[in-house]
Amino acid sequence: MDVKQCYEKIGGNYDDVMSRLRTDERIKKFLLKVADDKSFELLCSSLETRNIEEAFRAAHTIKGVCLNLSITRLYNSASALTEALRGKTEFDPEFDRLLERVRADYEVTVAGIREIV
Repeated sequence: MDVKQCYEKIGGNYDDVMSRLRTDERIKKFLLKVADDKSFELLCSSLETRNIEEAFRAAHTIKGVCLNLSITRLYNSASALTEALRGKTEFDPEFDRLLERVRADYEVTVAGIREIV
């Protein structure tokens, strides 16, 4: 699978990321860093322990990375969770529902990225 096909599979915007990073090699380099990043694990463990502030930071990191790399599907779900967590100090069961959407999108994204290795 090439980088453009990967973007189609993961629900990203290839043309947008190409306009910024200019080469498939550079895009691939940064995509591979996404697959190895620990922010998703931190998000899950933080929500499990009800550390809302840390969960917010992890969700915000995922959102930012996805925005920069035009990974649209995961950006949208991470953004929804980030906004739900923003400024909160108490756990809300809605966080779990939003996390499941992020988890599904994250798994599709990482699986797609691993196919271009």
